[in-house]
Amino acid sequence: MSYHNPNIPGSFLLALGANLPFGAMLPNQTLQAALDVLEREEAFRIKSVSRFWRTPAFPAGAGPDFVNAAALVSVPQPVDVASILAALHRVEARFGRERRQRWGGRTLDLDLLAAGDSVLPDSATQDRWRALPPDRQAVEVPDRPILPHPRLADRAFVLVPLAEVAPGWRHPRTGLTVHEMLEALPARDRDAVIPL
Repeated sequence: MSYHNPNIPGSFLLALGANLPFGAMLPNQTLQAALDVLEREEAFRIKSVSRFWRTPAFPAGAGPDFVNAAALVSVPQPVDVASILAALHRVEARFGRERRQRWGGRTLDLDLLAAGDSVLPDSATQDRWRALPPDRQAVEVPDRPILPHPRLADRAFVLVPLAEVAPGWRHPRTGLTVHEMLEALPARDRDAVIPL
């Protein structure tokens, strides 16, 4: 695995996950196929991909275990975040993703975690969503992209794979690296993320 500076413009951090089969494809096969489609059909340049990890469903008891991964990608020409998200949604739909329930089971989940060191839409909105109480997280959905992803620092299933592709990426609001955010999580959360 090579390490590139993910804080440079044009670099994007992605989280990938699945816990339901897509036809005859198991979740790990779906993740690999989605990476291939992103590169071949959506013109993403995949710089680095983590190992695949088995992780408990979130929230606990919400379904079968997930397969999760992270990737550092770039695109050949400047694009906006809306275009990146549209490409991710096209690939999700191709693999049967249906958005019926927040945090429900899924055949494929592609999340844009960060776009270099951009803070979107602004610092105040980013901070508000990061500080949202857990009971509100389950019911409130942003009406626009919030980057970096506001739950990034709370989730071992994101940070463990991300630490393989971008351990030195620094959150532009907190100043913490991926490695530092991961170390701040409870050991039981980190230990629940198991390599396949």
